[in-house]
Amino acid sequence: MKTYVITVSRYFPVTHPRKGEETYFVEKIDNAIGATKCCNVGIYSPIGYVNIWPKIHTIRANYPFWEKRINEINEGKAVLSIRYWSGKPYNSKQVEICQLDKDSGIGLQRLNSADWILPKKRINNLAVWGHSLGKIIKVDELAKNDGLSIEDFKAWFKGYDLSKPMAIIHFTNFRY
Repeated sequence: MKTYVITVSRYFPVTHPRKGEETYFVEKIDNAIGATKCCNVGIYSPIGYVNIWPKIHTIRANYPFWEKRINEINEGKAVLSIRYWSGKPYNSKQVEICQLDKDSGIGLQRLNSADWILPKKRINNLAVWGHSLGKIIKVDELAKNDGLSIEDFKAWFKGYDLSKPMAIIHFTNFRY
């Protein structure tokens, strides 16, 4: 059986204003799919109390690439291994957090970047960031479900090519 890999960052990248600080993505993914299944777990860190809201999805470039892979997983031909780097990205071992298979709730939604309205248009006082399957997704909800604050979320995707559709890869049964 094939194994596809997604790595998540334990620390904000050097291109982010919070470079080097912990993202807590591992704990947030565990909170979403692990044994705790709690919506408001927190830990104390050097910067103070940190909410460990569940990270129920990740957003990636190259929708067609991920569509093919997620389809193979849902057909039972592959699994998705979610991992993080043990040290410096691309120069250290990967550590597996979990594997998702066809029975895990894994899913994919297309985030149509042609409809991204960041941050010009506002609905209910919140900037709209994306449009998927005919539904408007508010930036606060999309960011929170991706494990980030709105500010961190916008900074994370600042350098992405927003002219192409993105893939929302769901770790649970949740869909927009």
